[in-house]
Amino acid sequence: MKKLPHVSALKVLRNSKRILKNPLPFHLENFEKLGDTFRISIPGEGKVIFSRDPEWVQQVLRKKHRFYSKSKLQTKDLAKYIGYGLLTSEGEHWRTHRRMIQPAFHRRKLKALIDIMHEAIVSELERITPNTEVDVFAMMGDLAFQVVAKSLFSSDDIRESMAKLKSITEENQKMLIKEMRRPYLKAWFNWSGEIGKHLEMAEKGRDVLNDLIEERLKEGKRDGHDLLDMLLEATYEDGTKMSRKQLIDEVLILFTAGHETTANALSFMFYFLAKDKALQESLFSEIAALDSKPFSFENMAKLPLAQSCIKETMRIYPPAYFIDRVAIEDTDIGTFQLKKGTLVLLSIYELHRHKDFWESPENYIADRFVNLDLKKTSNYYYPFGAGPRMCIGNAFADYEILMVLMEIIKKYHIDTKMETVEINPMISLKPKEVRLNFRPR
Repeated sequence: MKKLPHVSALKVLRNSKRILKNPLPFHLENFEKLGDTFRISIPGEGKVIFSRDPEWVQQVLRKKHRFYSKSKLQTKDLAKYIGYGLLTSEGEHWRTHRRMIQPAFHRRKLKALIDIMHEAIVSELERITPNTEVDVFAMMGDLAFQVVAKSLFSSDDIRESMAKLKSITEENQKMLIKEMRRPYLKAWFNWSGEIGKHLEMAEKGRDVLNDLIEERLKEGKRDGHDLLDMLLEATYEDGTKMSRKQLIDEVLILFTAGHETTANALSFMFYFLAKDKALQESLFSEIAALDSKPFSFENMAKLPLAQSCIKETMRIYPPAYFIDRVAIEDTDIGTFQLKKGTLVLLSIYELHRHKDFWESPENYIADRFVNLDLKKTSNYYYPFGAGPRMCIGNAFADYEILMVLMEIIKKYHIDTKMETVEINPMISLKPKEVRLNFRPR
């Protein structure tokens, strides 16, 4: 590994303020200067490998995934706030629960949720104030949270509870980012009580979910069948069901991961659409051609331009903009030998913008994916990760984004005065704000 170009700890400390605000420009500078893979010394973490090389991504996530686990950033730091569910667990615990929960997110199961999702989306979009500039990122955050909430609980009186849970998860994420980007201050965060305060907030969030689960259990058998029903019915191989603690862990992670990536993608996508009136009209024509047909799972698949817009948005602004893994035993990637314990950060953001693999990578080309063979891009397109740890909710997110796009384009023209969007890399890649105006058609 000593053959890899190296970024010193001193250089990291000199750039600590800008890294805390947004580490991506610092990463790009080093990729352009040092190549697609380099080492970096991070105070408090030791040496870390950064890579945007598709072969490294393939090896770590797919071909040799058994040699790697998630880093303590997720399995410990994030887990202390949102529990040990699919996103944060490892080993046999993860494999057992992945097999248990996977059926609930099969496309056949999602068909049963389409009407619930659509109803929640239509209800939330009624809150749009036409001909008024609004921050669509805040709006999409509320919408996506409510869609996950309704898909999980299919109740009409949970907005107040969900607002409280959303606030808690957002505040705890800000704390985690501080811990992640300033690991050398972790002792101070503990001593000052700052971490303790956020752990207390996390417990309050779990109490909110526990109360909702209690209400469901008191209801008994119902006519509906939402995600919570599916999770309550899921069983281990011996026929037993999840403990209450595990159930809350899984539900909390579905909220945290499920709403955030969708809200981000929607916000970025509508910004791009607002800059291109001709694109909006092309989408309107495509969607209008289906308008007389029943709203269904199958008909949504007949929108190639709309689906390409979504894929192109997640190419430029991938929700999981980096993926972390730790070698759990000595292994190799090509000519490089990795020792057990080596931390590898895969930059999906930079891979999605790599000029060797994408034509005009910095430009939003709405129809890029219409006639593109996805098999050819599978080595350098990872909006939801890859391999066994690929996001379990990717199909859910795809259909939710598509439904929101359809409903807005059918009813509104979108304008913006913004020339660019400032990004805010947190656990997922967010925009700072996206100010748009919705004019009725």
